[in-house]
Amino acid sequence: MKKETVQIFCKNNNISKSFPIGSSLLDIYKGYDLNLPYLVVNAKVNNVAEGLKYKVYNNKDIEFLDLTSPSAMRTYVRSLCFVLYKAVKDVFPEGRLYVEHPVSKGYFCNIKIGRKLYDDDVAKIKDRMTEIIAQDLPFHRIECKTEEAIEVFKEHGLKDKVKLLKSIGSLYTYYFKLDETVDYYYGCLVPSTSYLKVFDLMPYYEGVLLRIPNRENPEVVEDFIKQEKMFDAFKEHMEWNRIMGVRNVGDFNLSCQKGNATGLINVAEALQEKRIAQIADTIYGRGRNGDRIRLILISGPSSSGKTTFSKRLTIQLMTNGIKPTAISLDNYFVEREETPLDANGEYDYESLYALDLELFNSHIQALLNGEEVEIPRFNFTTGKKEYHGDYFKIEEDTMIILEGIHALNPKLTEHIPDKYKYKIYVSALTTISIDDHSWIPTTDNRLIRRIIRDYNYRGYSAQETISRWKSVRAGEDKWIFPFQENADSMFNSALLFELAVLRMHIEPILMTVPRNSPEYSEAYRLLRFIKLLTPIQDKEIPPTSLLREFLGGSSFSY
Repeated sequence: MKKETVQIFCKNNNISKSFPIGSSLLDIYKGYDLNLPYLVVNAKVNNVAEGLKYKVYNNKDIEFLDLTSPSAMRTYVRSLCFVLYKAVKDVFPEGRLYVEHPVSKGYFCNIKIGRKLYDDDVAKIKDRMTEIIAQDLPFHRIECKTEEAIEVFKEHGLKDKVKLLKSIGSLYTYYFKLDETVDYYYGCLVPSTSYLKVFDLMPYYEGVLLRIPNRENPEVVEDFIKQEKMFDAFKEHMEWNRIMGVRNVGDFNLSCQKGNATGLINVAEALQEKRIAQIADTIYGRGRNGDRIRLILISGPSSSGKTTFSKRLTIQLMTNGIKPTAISLDNYFVEREETPLDANGEYDYESLYALDLELFNSHIQALLNGEEVEIPRFNFTTGKKEYHGDYFKIEEDTMIILEGIHALNPKLTEHIPDKYKYKIYVSALTTISIDDHSWIPTTDNRLIRRIIRDYNYRGYSAQETISRWKSVRAGEDKWIFPFQENADSMFNSALLFELAVLRMHIEPILMTVPRNSPEYSEAYRLLRFIKLLTPIQDKEIPPTSLLREFLGGSSFSY
């Protein structure tokens, strides 16, 4: 007898119910009457994220996700980008949209219309987006042979999608359709445009800023925070990509398939070394102008490559006749029982106040005054500072390098005059896009780095690293990102070719994540994404490369 129902276990309320075979996730969500606090836009089906139009033909475990979930927010933003693209095409039929990178709590987009983009042009595009959303137009997902999708994109003049699909080499693929507009996204979309009511579009530099819902309260848009230095860092690297002829993954893959991988590696590494040398020269120049730098403060989020950057900067400073010496903030933790607690009552080691600020500042002040101090060693087993006769004194022309997540927080060194400080922010600001409308999140770049490093050198599985990532990100939002614009210099540690190299290392590690674990969803998503890139072996990566901090084989000791 033909099966006519499927059994669905809903993880949101731990209840099983029967539904007609072929029911959509939207039907099932309505059947459970869950009333989650915010808009639900997708769901995990057996720990894989799917859109609400996904139809179920077998028994499944399902967890519905609202906009407070990173997965749901990605679905929302992808869909919003499609509406923006359609609005640009409707208002300016010959216009081109480039969704370039995240900044200022939104996404910077370049819109090329053959002339300067004026404020009233942006207003027209925003008005058209509002109309499209009010029309409640459905998003259609169309699966077909890759050759057919390539022909569709050729007809619509979307060369970036053509190059991407040609370079991937898959037999079948899918694309999305909104009215008569087509586009490609490697994740799911919302069912229809009426889901996308919370957004804003504003002029930003020579383009626009697409503003998205707030992650804690998705019923309002994110607060606007101007990030001029971050924007300039992205802009510099986007220009480098343009010079190298590699704007997106399709460009990159085809270049590698033509045998140009070695050239891309050499140029990207050289550009990064040049930038480190420029920062060292700036520090040296300030000293010659009478502003004697004594303290170099280096901060950045997890897996941004701060340690290797510090070592390479040290070498460049020495070529300028500067004597740098490093002091580890890790030795200045407060006693374990004095560590502040987080919202869950656990020790919050990410907090600034997990550091003994009074002792640290007194030591730095004494060193800058030419005095000798005894540096403690923090015993992470006992949770106490210990003293082993590590006396330290610096010479008049010595610069202290401090590297840590709190280095740019003014409170860390509030008793030290600013004239003695030079502040550097380091992060992996991924500037290569998947295509003109799909960016690569910088957090994905860092998470992949961290999974590889944790697996190879810290004994953590991919599942463990992914499970900790949410709390790591929360700590960054609180203790790092608010102070990034305090930097005197920003250094982009991402390398144009790195995700292609990391693919060879990350794939087998991600495949160890159990299918029945909550972390499988993220592992599956990263696997799907990384497969878009043509893999490159790491044998030609130099031993001084920042990537060696994660892959091994570095000429530096850590």
